[in-house]
Amino acid sequence: VQLQASGGGLVQAGGSLRLSCAVSGRTLSNYAMGWFRQAPGKEREFVAAISWSYRNTYYADSVKGRFTVSRDNAKNTVYLQMNTLKPEDTAVYYCAAAELPGVHTTESRYDYWGQGTLVTVSS
Repeated sequence: VQLQASGGGLVQAGGSLRLSCAVSGRTLSNYAMGWFRQAPGKEREFVAAISWSYRNTYYADSVKGRFTVSRDNAKNTVYLQMNTLKPEDTAVYYCAAAELPGVHTTESRYDYWGQGTLVTVSS
């Protein structure tokens, strides 16, 4: 299974970006998906997760109400819509896939990881 994250870039505070994560090698519907991020000098942290069935999502408190995770199993792609971006959202964003059903907030639950895409929010 390969994951390819894209859509990062430079945006001003208050702006929006949409990240995409394309999955290849296996059918996306087999996996629960998640987004994590790692800011400079900090540990990687959970951002959002979505179950394989679309029904369940979960967000970190820091992004709740601003970010939306979604998936299109027909396109084998997961999205992270990020609105009202803040400078503290600056990080490398990673997508991850888990074979275990459900929504997962811990890295150890995920089996496959993408390479990351950089999001920079200027003040």
